[in-house]
Amino acid sequence: MDKETTINASRRGLLAGMGALGLAGLGAWHGLGKRAPAAPRGAARASALPNVTLYTHEGKAVRFYDDLIRGRVVAINMMYAQCAGICPLGTSNLLRVQAMLGERAGREVFLYSITLRPGQDTPRGLKLYAERHGVGPGWQFLTGEPADIRLLRYRLGFYDRDADIDAVDETHTAMVRIGNDASRRWTMAPVLAEPRQILATINHVDPAVVHACQGGCKTL
Repeated sequence: MDKETTINASRRGLLAGMGALGLAGLGAWHGLGKRAPAAPRGAARASALPNVTLYTHEGKAVRFYDDLIRGRVVAINMMYAQCAGICPLGTSNLLRVQAMLGERAGREVFLYSITLRPGQDTPRGLKLYAERHGVGPGWQFLTGEPADIRLLRYRLGFYDRDADIDAVDETHTAMVRIGNDASRRWTMAPVLAEPRQILATINHVDPAVVHACQGGCKTL
């Protein structure tokens, strides 16, 4: 089975599963079992993003809110380099979104992938991951202190109220958090949705875009 067939099959499975569960958003894996420890204060507010220090896959120290989010249109997912399930498929899918963005990537729209395993994923390891997948400019892979990553995970909405589900890293890899900080508009999309649908969601929060893919989308 080639990569395209694998992505499409996984996409269908993910979306079918989401439909069956009635998922309505990023935190919609909420179960009826044990509850996870209380989320950090303000976790539900996308506008209350912490300004923790992270490190890009190029080894640069950045402040999450000031350097990466403030005033920008962003698409954020969570992953880890050793993930063998959704992560590599999601990265491949987002590569298609990046290609559709063209020159907008890194200028008008910024893509970020935050590791769920900062103890394992060093900047160098994330750089090798990005190179292996052919990631281009405008997309940064990020790591940091475990406590800071956990805080970001909760504040961005990548958590489940069921403690058993929340403890599984891959639980948090299936969605993309999309937002426009300037207008405080935040939404989400499945990471394995059709790339044009993800792009349309990005464009939905970007007032500079009137029509998704207007005049510039590549056919991939």
